[in-house]
Amino acid sequence: MHPITAESFAIIDQEIGPHNWPPEEYAIIRRAIHATADFELLDLFEFSGGAVTAGIAALKQQKPVIVDVRMVQMGITGVLKGIGYSSIACALDYVPEDFVPSDDTAVTTRTAAGMLALTQQYSTGIFVVGNAPTALLALVEQIHEGLIKPSLVIGVPVGFVAVEEAKRALAEVNVPQVQVQGRKGGSPVAAAIVNALAYLSQE
Repeated sequence: MHPITAESFAIIDQEIGPHNWPPEEYAIIRRAIHATADFELLDLFEFSGGAVTAGIAALKQQKPVIVDVRMVQMGITGVLKGIGYSSIACALDYVPEDFVPSDDTAVTTRTAAGMLALTQQYSTGIFVVGNAPTALLALVEQIHEGLIKPSLVIGVPVGFVAVEEAKRALAEVNVPQVQVQGRKGGSPVAAAIVNALAYLSQE
């Protein structure tokens, strides 16, 4: 671990003090706080039962990692290459050429369309949404319909439109998942979660 990162973690631990998070879940939360300097995340994370174990197992099995936007992709590429990954699929690179946004369908954005295309290729992958709630809604619909069974869903889109709706929808499906409640989240948080899981998979 880089000395500055180690010192940062020590400061975070000191400021948080005693807490009730299990060690592996706390390692994920601490890395997200390190990426954002947002201590409110300590009380906003939600892990489904066995989510961390499922994520670690999936990374050890080299399950495909699918992300919604390039910022998440860039944030995890270096760490995942270090554990054997050669590429990470980004939804924006899989938007159908004939895609036309429509308010009459579940696929209202390019990111959602790309995510939908990727679900058809990687039905058991690790799906990571750090920016686009529409991508998370499209993903959840595929899960509801029984078309895919992700190894893990990291659902931490950020913002004001459809964000909380997408997170509530994810909470209703029975898949291993990690969430940040409310409006907070974002690409740095999503990347931090994946990176923390990658480091845990090597311990």
